[in-house]
Amino acid sequence: MSEGSNGDLIAGKACCAPQANGGKRACEAAAAGEMPREAPEAVVARMRALPGGMFLMGTDDAQGFPEDGEGPIRPVTLDPFSIDIYPVTNKLFGRFVAATGYKTEAEMFGWSFVFWAHLPKVRFSELVKDTVAAAPWWCKVEGAMWSSPEGPRSDISTRGDHPVVHVSWNDAQAFCQWSGQRLPTEAEWEYAARGGLEQKVYPWGDQLRPGGEHRCNIWQGEFPKHDTGDDGYKGTCPVDAFASNGYGLYSMTGNTWEWCADWSDRDFHWTADGNNPKGQATGVSRVMKGGSFLCHKSYCNRYRVAARSSNTPDSSTSNIGFRCAM
Repeated sequence: MSEGSNGDLIAGKACCAPQANGGKRACEAAAAGEMPREAPEAVVARMRALPGGMFLMGTDDAQGFPEDGEGPIRPVTLDPFSIDIYPVTNKLFGRFVAATGYKTEAEMFGWSFVFWAHLPKVRFSELVKDTVAAAPWWCKVEGAMWSSPEGPRSDISTRGDHPVVHVSWNDAQAFCQWSGQRLPTEAEWEYAARGGLEQKVYPWGDQLRPGGEHRCNIWQGEFPKHDTGDDGYKGTCPVDAFASNGYGLYSMTGNTWEWCADWSDRDFHWTADGNNPKGQATGVSRVMKGGSFLCHKSYCNRYRVAARSSNTPDSSTSNIGFRCAM
């Protein structure tokens, strides 16, 4: 994971997941070719088949970010596809690692990004080797990885049903090779997240907290100083902690960002074919959707369905995960 020319770690665009760029190192398992495969019936059992068809993608809403390429609203038509009901969990990712011996890029690099407030105060100076200059709440922690999310002496023993984090886009691709799946395109992800509703802000409607009820795991309080945890969580939460959308899919917004297959380009869709769009053929960063437990309206209002962000394919943080499609 790279550093800028001034030696400072690189912050991504105005969003809540920092960017790391460690060069063009291919993911270990994908480069190796064949690997053990998961049983197909186990894969199908955790997916939901969706009919596809035409939907209105994007938004022109005033609270959106035009510089991210959220608009314009445009008709998109998709073939039928299936998508995971839940993000990939620690338990499931652990099965993949046990079956293949795969090592994530965070493990190979020896560190990953962790949000400052999730580190033990008594060991803060021991764990933190550097911070992102433009977003100092992001800490470079040696030994932080999917099974030790806050670095050495942390574990996931009570977080088997939480989404796996500290996984790069390349790591997600390796998992898909094992499971016989693929990452969803951005269009597929957004169609799935909308749950059959047309042009609503969230998977459940236009109100963030209908009737005062929390519907997703995001930041409450003053970012980045204090998270009140009014939704019940101050970090990741179980993937089924909140109600599903109209398609029976869980955790589509908040909790963790989710990698998509597409290279990111803010202007691609102005001229792209509206049938099964897949993004540019090449690029620098991959699309991420859904926001995370760190998103707050004052800083990163990207837990809206149409919102989008991106990161380099080798980046990993404590708030990026993924789900698969087929």
